[in-house]
Amino acid sequence: MKPLPPLIISGKEVLPLVEGGKGISVSNGESSGAWAAAGGVGTFSGVNADSYDPDGKLIEQVYRGRTRRERHEELVAYAIQGGIHQAQIAHESSNGQGRIHMNVLWEMAASQRVLHGVLEGAKGLIHGVTCGAGMPYKIAEICAQYGIFYYPIVSSARAFRALWKRAYHRFPELLGGVVYEDPWLAGGHNGLSNSEDPLKPGDPYPRVAELRQVMIEFGLVTTPVVMAGGVWCLREWEHWLDNPEIGPVAFQFGTRPLLTQESPISAAWKQRLMTLDEGDVYLNRFSPTGFYSSAVSNPFLDELRERSERQVAYSTTTVGEHIWPFPVGARNRLVYLTAADKLNAVQWVEEGYTEALRTPDSTLILVTPERANQIREDQINCMGCLSACRFSNWAENDEGTTGKKADPRSYCIQKTLQTISHSDHTEDQLMFAGHNAFRFKHDPYYANGFIPTVRQLVERLETGD
Repeated sequence: MKPLPPLIISGKEVLPLVEGGKGISVSNGESSGAWAAAGGVGTFSGVNADSYDPDGKLIEQVYRGRTRRERHEELVAYAIQGGIHQAQIAHESSNGQGRIHMNVLWEMAASQRVLHGVLEGAKGLIHGVTCGAGMPYKIAEICAQYGIFYYPIVSSARAFRALWKRAYHRFPELLGGVVYEDPWLAGGHNGLSNSEDPLKPGDPYPRVAELRQVMIEFGLVTTPVVMAGGVWCLREWEHWLDNPEIGPVAFQFGTRPLLTQESPISAAWKQRLMTLDEGDVYLNRFSPTGFYSSAVSNPFLDELRERSERQVAYSTTTVGEHIWPFPVGARNRLVYLTAADKLNAVQWVEEGYTEALRTPDSTLILVTPERANQIREDQINCMGCLSACRFSNWAENDEGTTGKKADPRSYCIQKTLQTISHSDHTEDQLMFAGHNAFRFKHDPYYANGFIPTVRQLVERLETGD
């Protein structure tokens, strides 16, 4: 294994090892501070981060607003308070070593307000911001106001070119690096485009080499690329080191830090990670964000798959082959199906899936009464956690709506991620993970259920393994 050369990241020489920021409370101040203390770059999640009372007790995020708009304002306040708290914890536990970054999703609700609130309330504690899930044009301008570095997350050279030409060229000195996130292998939300096949993963090398060429074109010769998604051990990426086609490179680890002593996920989640087999992480399109996402196959995802499979196209009038009447709703209003779909729908009703819910695509899904009630309750309780949500039809605009029907084929992402982050419910909630998570079961480092500290993991990674 070649020596791992240090890099200047966010103004300081550090190990080119970056902790990936992971969703709600899954990378926090404790885990990111430990990563920075080990000499790398720690990243805490700025998405609905946890906050604590003066006695150090977790503040439960309870929404008391009667309207969706009122609950949305409560959500923003929780997010800012939590982000500041996690930055303080990370700063204190890093012992002045490494660097501390905050990760945000551009498509989260009020992302700009949350960024300003956290960066204002935690001045001097955060050295950089990573941002993806959308096209974060304004992230450079916001970070420049606080004199910190910004790290856009992209999945193609084309995306970075657009960001640079529209906004980033005005703030080149604070572009700390460009995070290339593999859209097939990374955990959480993925940046697959409509032209890419989710079943045919692309080789990241030519895609990152193309990104580097674009960066060179813009004079960003020494700006690091951070390779994220699919990185398990550096021995497998040795040919990227000291490679002129790739240039300065750091490596981001999202899945492996889940299984550390400082990782805030539950013991049940950690144990589940050790049981996964290859193929147990599923790249799906159910997220209310509209993005693909990668999560562990479990009954939660199974139910979503089955929900979409019990789906038929309908017409409100007889047209073409849609001539077979089917009653929908409490008033038994008729819609019209094809003969084959009518047979399927009747069969599903006989099996107990008696509730037909309309989707924005002029289809019906058939679910049990209990599931229908849960879907409606979750939609009613929406607090506007995304800038635009397919599941509840919330949108961050004056009307507070996308103007489309809410999509019952999706789910409340805020509810499920908060639940799995603060409980041991791993099977009935969404469990994000990268596609290499199955390697926990087979890597001898984790034999006999060994769970390392963050420092032990970083030292292991430095060896190439």
